[in-house]
Amino acid sequence: MMDATKYQIGYYPPPVEPGHVYEWMQKDHIETAPAWCSVDLRDGNQALVDPMNVEEKLLLFHTLVDIGVKEIEVGFPSASETEFHFLRTLIKDGHIPDDVTIQVLVQARPHLIRRTFEAIEGCKHVIFHFYNSTSTLQRKVVFHTDVEGVQKIATDAATMIYEMSQPMIAAGADIRYEYSPESFMGTEMDAADQICDAVMTALHADENHKVILNLPTTVENCMPNQFADELEYFIRNLPGRERAIISLHPHNDRGTGVATAEMGLLAGADRIEATLFGNGERTGNLDMVTVAMNMYTQGIDPELDFSHLNEIRKVYEKVTKMQIGERQPYVGELVFTAFSGSHQDAINKGMQYMEKSHSDKWEVPYLPIDPADVGRDYEPIIRINSQSGKGGTAFIMAHNFGFELPKAMHPEFSDIVQAETDRIGHELKPEAILELFKREYLQINDPYRLINRNFQETHQDDTSAVSFSGTLCCEGKRTIPISGQGNGPIDAFFNAVHGQDLDRYTFVDYKEHAINTGSDSQAVAYIHLRIPDGTDVFGVGMDHNISMASIKGVLSAINRAKKLEAKKGA
Repeated sequence: MMDATKYQIGYYPPPVEPGHVYEWMQKDHIETAPAWCSVDLRDGNQALVDPMNVEEKLLLFHTLVDIGVKEIEVGFPSASETEFHFLRTLIKDGHIPDDVTIQVLVQARPHLIRRTFEAIEGCKHVIFHFYNSTSTLQRKVVFHTDVEGVQKIATDAATMIYEMSQPMIAAGADIRYEYSPESFMGTEMDAADQICDAVMTALHADENHKVILNLPTTVENCMPNQFADELEYFIRNLPGRERAIISLHPHNDRGTGVATAEMGLLAGADRIEATLFGNGERTGNLDMVTVAMNMYTQGIDPELDFSHLNEIRKVYEKVTKMQIGERQPYVGELVFTAFSGSHQDAINKGMQYMEKSHSDKWEVPYLPIDPADVGRDYEPIIRINSQSGKGGTAFIMAHNFGFELPKAMHPEFSDIVQAETDRIGHELKPEAILELFKREYLQINDPYRLINRNFQETHQDDTSAVSFSGTLCCEGKRTIPISGQGNGPIDAFFNAVHGQDLDRYTFVDYKEHAINTGSDSQAVAYIHLRIPDGTDVFGVGMDHNISMASIKGVLSAINRAKKLEAKKGA
């Protein structure tokens, strides 16, 4: 049995303020994009079983640049020669665009700080990011000190960093400062304000030289709304808020990293540190893609370009050697896919609405975003298995192969597809659906097959008449000469087969359209007949000649009607 009594709440709610209503609760959406910082090359990389080599890091770095990320934490250069070498490669080989700022991380320890300054020599734009843990747990277990003790660790490091950076700044380098009170969630909010104020003072922060105060969840230990309360209280009580850029660094231990980030933005954060697809230690860092695309679906430009998300995914999987889950938001193989019949029907109708209405707003049920916006294809939107319905099958036939089945025909063909999926016990791919359609409608030549035919059309005033003559082969044995006239090819054909036990069927409706098959263009005719017991039957014909397509459609319907009657009589 699991025993929950061994655990306790590990966060510190802000002090109770009678009558105070948190402002973030009054907001219903994020209005502007935050400043984005990728930590893929540091936090993401250190979580990999096999860390990236230099070539892989360079590939990911340039991918992040292409996405539009302007601040990129490239590593922990004092941690190893590999990390140091990568940063020197970025700088010496000119990989860093002028509008991109690299970020380096270092613990608040003097020898590591000195090594980090060696690593950034010659870089134009740098964020010098240092940290120490401030939580009650780490003060007790790791540092064996109090708030003043961890504050001194932070301010001593801040003073050293400020002094060492001045000659480089004087020489033209753009160096900004970032401080993280690690395990912010587990720190008393008044203590966090006190420590961060002291750090900003040691760094000589002012409105023109702001310090990034990065507030990590580190290990998530409270609900997102509680974090938002902490954050708003922290910001409201921070001396000299105008001296700070408030940054978030959420992790995903409780599975709520995205919610924590979004509520944190509502609570006043300016900046977010995240990774592509949430890579990071334990359950991962905040997923940059999800937060950005969530904003996009609300009509807010995230100022990041994920229009080629599949290509970004390929790079990610190559360099991390990890696979994206099929249900990963926005990028997973199945996130734009519907199997349920009702969902498929609604999507199909939504796509038809978009095509007919020419709406400039995306209005398709069950698809919060247009797949094309992230470089996804429409073909996989609807996939067919035993749970699928008539709308899904019609969508596949229209969008994959150009067959615009009449609505009245949808139930019939859907039943045929459903029976096939039940028989095989798994998903039916689009190509298999097309083959089933051909076999059921276009290739049904028994019992009747037209072995020759002739059409003649005459016009007089505003009227026209069609004469038809030909030969039917019945059950592959006997031939039947037929002829007739009518006001069109279908009418003429029905009159021609009069008396052949084929005129028992009632003509109900007719639809046609052109279809392109490669460089070829053909006419498609859909024939709706009704047999004497009231059952509706459909046939389909294809031909370069529209009149012949109609005749083939009638024969298809008749042959299918005969087949159905035989089955009922058995």
